[in-house]
Amino acid sequence: MSRGGNPRNKPARSRHAQQAGAGRGALPPSPAGLDSVFGVHAVAALLERGEAPRELWFQAGAAEQRLNELLAAARQAGTRLVEQPREALDALAQGGSHQGVIAFCPPLAAHSEEELWHLLGGWPHAEPPLLLILDGVTDVHNFGACLRSADAAGAHGIVVAKDKAAPLNATVRKVACGAAEAVPVYRVTNLARAMTKLKEAGVWITGTAGEAESSLYDIDLTGPCALVMGAEGKGLRRLTREACDGLVTLPMAGSVSSLNVSVATGICLYEAVRQRRRALAG
Repeated sequence: MSRGGNPRNKPARSRHAQQAGAGRGALPPSPAGLDSVFGVHAVAALLERGEAPRELWFQAGAAEQRLNELLAAARQAGTRLVEQPREALDALAQGGSHQGVIAFCPPLAAHSEEELWHLLGGWPHAEPPLLLILDGVTDVHNFGACLRSADAAGAHGIVVAKDKAAPLNATVRKVACGAAEAVPVYRVTNLARAMTKLKEAGVWITGTAGEAESSLYDIDLTGPCALVMGAEGKGLRRLTREACDGLVTLPMAGSVSSLNVSVATGICLYEAVRQRRRALAG
């Protein structure tokens, strides 16, 4: 990230920050109509992708020096900088680790089902589709971690249902460390029906289930494929399971019976990456 001038060059300063030494007052309101994105890595990812936040709050005091490079890049991108006391950032992050910085951006919207079919109908990539389907994953930390793994593995998108799915909120964006802005999330009305349509488009769908007889390492993931992960504890719903072309399990050698869904997602996606690279190598 490029360095800029001194980030203390006339930043906006909230009235609450100005009066912090005179006692606590009402916390400042956050910008209306914008989503908060907190954490150094998540905010830096926005700037690196050319998506300048409308406004950025940074913690007053010593933390400002640590954030010098980030603040300079935000100013250069045209972002309004506002110095705030730590309690204002703590209140907005609601227990999340903001690391002294919160950015405000337009809400991150999911892609429509129609956009998914349009993408598959005119596939623009040299490699075959690699999709991740999440069935009932409602925990925002797991969703953010799955997004991060999907981005790292080069997955082309994540498919979720409109209901019983985690939102694309500030916590997801922080956990994903920029992947929420990079990996398309497609929300479909009916997940089982969308899976049927994916199969009609030539995508082979593999679900994960602990009781499956086949191992992840026994299937071919080199062609157009989608991996389906269920929520922890519940696993895949019945209709989702029935819509899969096949089910696989991850070999478990230890005493635990299952893995966190985001960990299992990373393992499955990188098995696809391994197979595809080996196939390209001949």
